[in-house]
Amino acid sequence: MRTILVPDEQRYAGMGGRELRANFLIESLFLLNALNLFWCDMDRAIIGGAVPGRQPLQLTAPESMRCDFFLERRELGILNIGGPGQVHADGVSFELEKCDGLYIGMGHRDISFTSRNADDPAQFYLLSYPAHTRHPAVLIRQDSVTPVELGSPAGANQRRLYKYIHPDGVRSCQLVMGFTRLAAGSVWNTMPPHTHLRRSEVYLYFDLPPEARVLHLMGRPEETRHLFVAQGQAVLSPAWSIHAGAGTAAYGFCWGMGGENQIFADMDQVSAAELI
Repeated sequence: MRTILVPDEQRYAGMGGRELRANFLIESLFLLNALNLFWCDMDRAIIGGAVPGRQPLQLTAPESMRCDFFLERRELGILNIGGPGQVHADGVSFELEKCDGLYIGMGHRDISFTSRNADDPAQFYLLSYPAHTRHPAVLIRQDSVTPVELGSPAGANQRRLYKYIHPDGVRSCQLVMGFTRLAAGSVWNTMPPHTHLRRSEVYLYFDLPPEARVLHLMGRPEETRHLFVAQGQAVLSPAWSIHAGAGTAAYGFCWGMGGENQIFADMDQVSAAELI
């Protein structure tokens, strides 16, 4: 498990493009037959990717976690962005099609991942935060969630937002998680942007063609920067940073948050006219 110490606002201000990518972008998350984990000091999030081939992958606690099992003091949100697969939690198997989600609460010990077809493997995106209460494991089917319709074709930001883990849906300790899908011909997400000092956020971009990129905007509103993001890459978004983007094609992105507030609409709005 790689450790990421996210720079503060002062260090960020002096960084060039390569430094920004090294500190805020996770580029190699999904590798076949591997489970990749990244521990981040930003609300102590763990970001992971699991791509099981012909053999299952087991989620164990690295030595650096100083615990007996991964979810001893944590909770876990999962989104499948690949082929169909299964997540096994303490003897119970959950079938996840593409864009299905799963919440697994604190205290679950034995967790593993398998693909239904090794030639079309599942790609499980993992997002974990510390927890202090137990909640049951819950499968979240995409077709069971009513999306929120946002944006317009005229604004090039027509999109559907799916809330999976939140206070009015699947309950958690502090994790809030879901995904948004852009309509064909739309490119902008979260514009005008916002910040939320009460929680940090991780963005995973997916369903991008190989040649396409998302221009992800970040940083303080008065001093913005950008990252060019490809398929299956994740951006770490500190509480002080905006997060918005525009793609060269339609795409999806998974948003996940942790911190002291679970209210989805708790945002400090920034108008486009304020951005520099």
